[in-house]
Amino acid sequence: MTKLEVTVTSELNGARLDKAVVELVEGASRARVKRAIEERAVSVNGRVVAKGGTVQEGDRIVVDAAMFGVEDAPALPEAGAALTVRHQNACVLVVDKPAGQPTAPLRADETGTLANALAGRYPELVGVGYSAREPGMVHRLDNETSGLVVVARTTDAFDALRDALQAEKIAKEYLLVCASESLPDQGTIEYPITNHPKDKRRVYPCIHPRDVMRYAPRPAVTTYRVERRVGPWALVRAEAARAVRHQLRAHFAAIEHPLAGDVLYGGPAVAGLDRHALHAARVSYNGGGDPELAFDVTSELPEDMARLLG
Repeated sequence: MTKLEVTVTSELNGARLDKAVVELVEGASRARVKRAIEERAVSVNGRVVAKGGTVQEGDRIVVDAAMFGVEDAPALPEAGAALTVRHQNACVLVVDKPAGQPTAPLRADETGTLANALAGRYPELVGVGYSAREPGMVHRLDNETSGLVVVARTTDAFDALRDALQAEKIAKEYLLVCASESLPDQGTIEYPITNHPKDKRRVYPCIHPRDVMRYAPRPAVTTYRVERRVGPWALVRAEAARAVRHQLRAHFAAIEHPLAGDVLYGGPAVAGLDRHALHAARVSYNGGGDPELAFDVTSELPEDMARLLG
């Protein structure tokens, strides 16, 4: 991981961390810096600083250079690429991503992602969002997770929706399939999450207090209820307002009910299922007083997950 180090100047003494990084790091947008801070990719004098923290003259700020680097080249527009739109107005789109499609490109020349399709159909999205490779996207989904993604069509709409997401005012519901045996009918999982110390592919739910002290993980809360049980499987509806990376996958693995097909987190391989059984099934927001920002959108259970349940 490439690191970029800057030193706080006298003019920025007492400034908020996000403002200081925008001023000191060339090409760092306000939205991108906020995400970097939330994802703990920024440290001050070797320590992670919470959102809203301030800095002093001479402080050493270290950031993950990848947050502001070449991967921010604009997503290449793909005119005519398949795109399922579930909701649309002048301010907001809600689109349905199939399993197996990346949300955004990792390379400047990559195509086939949701971002490429969005840029091809809605050119006004270029320049809106966290970065040029994530046009208008308010949040992301794993490659193999299917379901709904909220997209802002203007900078003002993006700022409002991003703030609503961070304030946990955008409701997000997921459907997942896991083993039914011994799973309670409903529950709450409250293990904070950090990057896995030995495997970059995974995250690590901090169950023991010593891990919380050691890794300073991000808070993560998942609530769930079983919708139905069919044979060995349970169809579960789960809610996670801010859903950090791999949250539901790691949380259900932590309670010894990893998702069907999620071999990375110890789930069973299932014939006919080529991914983990997780679907973003509903997103809703009351608009915060602006009816143009309001939406309540649902997506049906995909066929590959429905087959598990007969």
